[in-house]
Amino acid sequence: MYKSLVAILLIIVSFIVVSCSPQVGQLQSYVNQQQGYGFFYPNGWIPVDVKNASEGVDAVFRDFIERSENLSVIISPVEKNQRLEDLGSASDVGYHFLRRLNDDPNVKRDVELLQADLLENKGKTYYILEYQVQMPNKPPRHELANVTINNGKLYTFSLSTPQRRWEQVKNIFYSVANSFFVY
Repeated sequence: MYKSLVAILLIIVSFIVVSCSPQVGQLQSYVNQQQGYGFFYPNGWIPVDVKNASEGVDAVFRDFIERSENLSVIISPVEKNQRLEDLGSASDVGYHFLRRLNDDPNVKRDVELLQADLLENKGKTYYILEYQVQMPNKPPRHELANVTINNGKLYTFSLSTPQRRWEQVKNIFYSVANSFFVY
């Protein structure tokens, strides 16, 4: 009886540990048909109410356990026939966002662009941008963004985690960032 109880407890603990650490095979799908986008997000992440969020914030999800780990979709209007390439290369756009973040007088932070890549998917261009963020009196963060333009809308899909967790979640974050699509 004791061995059976220990075996059952080990199975339960293993299930809890596996379900709290997302792997590529453990993603759920989210599609917003009204706004024309979709993505995969890790199991164990939950939607956050965005009714009172800043303008343009369309969706936010966060990890149920690691509450500061999150993703968001922000939609901003642009010219109807503007293309992502019209804004510049992936690096140009990454540095533009970096300057905008660093120059915000309301928030003191130091943002460093680590990587900027171009991704083509079904005839659409996406820029994948990786940042490290340091704010006063707060632990450093690591952020990954997927930026694209479609039908007069600039979509910014961002994932954020504490820097201490980056190596643990890097692969899943890249899978999630690369899963973002517009139609």
